Amino acid sequence: MMPKRKVDSENRAFKNRWEVEYMFTDIAGKPVCLICGANVAVLKEFNLRRHYETKHLDNLKDLNAEQKIQKVEELKKKLTFQQTFFTRAKSQSEAAVKASFIVAEEIAKAGRPFTEGEFLKSCMVKVCDIICPDKKQMLANVSLSRNMVADRVCEMATDLRTQLSKRSKDFIAYSLAVDESTDMTDIAELAIFIRGVDSDLRVTEEILDIKPMHGTTTGKDIFENVCQSVTDMKLPWEKLIGLTTDGAPAMCGEKSGLVGRMREKMQEENCTGELTTYHCIIHQEALCGKVLKMDHVMSTVTQTVNFIRRRGLNHRQFQSFMRSIDSEFADIPYHTEVRWLSRGRVLNRVFELSNEICQFMDSKGKDSTVLRDEKWKCELAFLADITAHLNALNLQLQGRDRMITDMYDAVKAFQVKLILWETQMLQCNLSHFPCCQVMLNQVGTTVFPNTHFAVKLSALRTEFARRFGDFEEQKKNFELFRNPFAVDVESAPVQIQMELIELQCNGTLKSKYDTAGPTEFIHSIPAAMSQLRLHVARTLCLFGSTYLCEKLFSVMKTNKTAHRSRLTDEHLQSILRVSTTRDLTPNINQLVAKKRCQSSGSNKMA
Repeated sequence: MMPKRKVDSENRAFKNRWEVEYMFTDIAGKPVCLICGANVAVLKEFNLRRHYETKHLDNLKDLNAEQKIQKVEELKKKLTFQQTFFTRAKSQSEAAVKASFIVAEEIAKAGRPFTEGEFLKSCMVKVCDIICPDKKQMLANVSLSRNMVADRVCEMATDLRTQLSKRSKDFIAYSLAVDESTDMTDIAELAIFIRGVDSDLRVTEEILDIKPMHGTTTGKDIFENVCQSVTDMKLPWEKLIGLTTDGAPAMCGEKSGLVGRMREKMQEENCTGELTTYHCIIHQEALCGKVLKMDHVMSTVTQTVNFIRRRGLNHRQFQSFMRSIDSEFADIPYHTEVRWLSRGRVLNRVFELSNEICQFMDSKGKDSTVLRDEKWKCELAFLADITAHLNALNLQLQGRDRMITDMYDAVKAFQVKLILWETQMLQCNLSHFPCCQVMLNQVGTTVFPNTHFAVKLSALRTEFARRFGDFEEQKKNFELFRNPFAVDVESAPVQIQMELIELQCNGTLKSKYDTAGPTEFIHSIPAAMSQLRLHVARTLCLFGSTYLCEKLFSVMKTNKTAHRSRLTDEHLQSILRVSTTRDLTPNINQLVAKKRCQSSGSNKMA
């Protein structure tokens, strides 16, 4: 029996002359009729000629050669347009979906309502109608309805969470920062941030979860929510190195608080490492200032400012009075206990305008005896100066990607400054206390209570030493991270002693350290020194403060306002994740690829 003939193996080729002679063209290796679009199964000239003569010869027999060539070109263009029509439509629909994702991301980051999408679309369509009217329909196809924007934000938040979950699988060490605050509807929102380090010593600092707590907020409630977040992300408990919280008993309690329960949990999980816990360094720095016990000064300042600012008439008259005397300052700011930095600005402004404030108070029939008292003004000057120094330290401790070693160095430097200021205060050397220097020039050394202020500086230094004792316990670990070449090997942990000796004896690595500095040098530590790299990772991943949580709460209060009080938990969590993420970015192209693109006329996206 003869084998079946296989036409595909005969390597038949399409000849260009067949386009004019038989009105066929070659598309992806198959001959296609330009007139009716029919396909020919076998690429043979006989088949093409038979199709042409039986179907189209009568309509084209009057055309000469040149006309046939022109006809072929017209038909080829028409066929190409037909083939690309659906491709273009799909591309435009995908572009419209991608644009809706991008706009939704910007709306979330700006803290704007979901309904802003429709407003933005209206503006863009009107602008496009003037600048490029031919593109107006493309903008009209971008769906930016309230529901669509909300869905887009939720999808991007889910994508970011998935990315974080994948990246967390590579963490060799991680720490958590946990804080809690209430939104404007009195729902407690628990913010949990993670700072993880992978084997390449790359740091990822992102939000792990936002948990709404509609009931109680005890240590047990907080612990259960944190455990749930760690479990959902499939984070190994043995790699948890540190936990940073605020000073609330429900957080830092050693028995029933989050800290104590987390330690018990790690024991249950048979974790060998010790959980390092910290009370937020920024919060502790603010609490240290209370040891000065100068509330009587602050209360007088607050009462004075409130008298001027509380009533609109008083406020307008004070501003008019300041303008009439050509004062450099036209107003005084409010002070709120929650905003720590406002305290310094208010004190400094009240001290600078003390004479003007007294004149205004007298004109309003208010007693200004206390404001004119020299001793009280000296205390105001001291409080203004020391608060300015505390605010400078506070700002130094804020920010993302702050390494705990740098924060510890800043606190240590401030403690040394306190020793210097105490000595100089006893000598009436007020170079670093400008307000006090002004008062010293006015009242003289006999009235200025420099000894009293030196005692307060001593008390402040003692309070700093007490509150930051837990950071002092980590001093050796910090030194090993900052300069491993200067550390005594015998004082180092046993598991890294051999690797530390090899490191200190390596001249090439020492040269890299001297050139690059500690932050860049850690990436040059050889992979073979695994224990040393693990120690570096454990130090890198530590949170020194709950700054990120506080920043998230500020974003939360910008989004969930009286006008958006009905914002759901899911939508709020999605907004906060999209607006606060930084190391990760939503994979919009991948999200678009999953969509069945449609125009906004149906307002539905699969």
